[in-house]
Amino acid sequence: MRKAWMRLLAFLLALALGLGGFALFWLQQPMDLGPKNAALDLSIEPGTSPKAIAQAVADAGARASPSLLYAWFRLSGQSRQMRAGSYEIAPGTSPKRLLSMLVRGEESLRSVTIVEGWNWRQLRQALRKAEQLKPDSRELSDAQLMAQLGRPGVAPEGRFYPDTYSYAKGASDLAVLRRALAAMDAHLQAAWQARLPDGGLKSAEQALILASIVEKETGQGEDRPLISSVFHNRLRIGMLLQTDPTVIYGLGEDFDGNLRRHHLRADTPWNTYTRAGLPPTPIAMPGKAALMAAVQPAKSQALYFVAKGNGSSHFSSSLEEHNRAVNRYQRGIAESKP
Repeated sequence: MRKAWMRLLAFLLALALGLGGFALFWLQQPMDLGPKNAALDLSIEPGTSPKAIAQAVADAGARASPSLLYAWFRLSGQSRQMRAGSYEIAPGTSPKRLLSMLVRGEESLRSVTIVEGWNWRQLRQALRKAEQLKPDSRELSDAQLMAQLGRPGVAPEGRFYPDTYSYAKGASDLAVLRRALAAMDAHLQAAWQARLPDGGLKSAEQALILASIVEKETGQGEDRPLISSVFHNRLRIGMLLQTDPTVIYGLGEDFDGNLRRHHLRADTPWNTYTRAGLPPTPIAMPGKAALMAAVQPAKSQALYFVAKGNGSSHFSSSLEEHNRAVNRYQRGIAESKP
């Protein structure tokens, strides 16, 4: 009798070791993702049970036993720590790696970039083209969209901070815009708090508008504070800003890429050749450097600047000097020597 029990115990021990070895082997082996062995999308809604998650893995296309997966989730002691989200099961993913991914919340992320100097129209186009981003804003007017974001009556131009924003597949484009809006609020307030005490701007709103102009006028980054100083100097003495990017912005989609003399005379709220002071809204999405330049201009007497053709600008304090610079850098006319 004792020998029989010993044989049974040895058999059970061998069976346990065998099952344990199989389990360790199975946990480490890549799951079969189907005939194409391509990445599978797995979407887990909040409140989904561990058993339902195991079934969802199989429903997504993985040739894995839902019962074995569920048993692994339970035996791991981490079944209640798995997070909802959008995941991508890549080729080579093992059951052990799958659980780690679900517990850590390693969602499959995409990203969209807002480029410094883009206007609102360009931003909306980028959102439409963004991969796996739910277009909840597509049918909304600008006014409706800003109301959805909690800013009724506010124009969207300039309100979204240029940066790269990651999102889970299927996320709403409104969620991305909320993050970009909050980021611009934070950067604008930080810049406004750092403004020079003798600056002429009266509000953070004016700083945002001026920063957008500086962003569009700058060819080389180091010129931003001097470009800002030109506009500060003009505002201080009541001189028209006369900046081409505002005219172009006012023309909207009618602008064909060539700014002509009659455009400068065509009055719009953004034409700084025909209207004094800052335009009514920003004309682009300024980045951090442009925001800081707007509130911390260089100390200069410059009232004019002209592009030199290499990305930088030449700055002048008198119209006579400016005209000479225009002849030299724009018309290729060398200054005659006396």
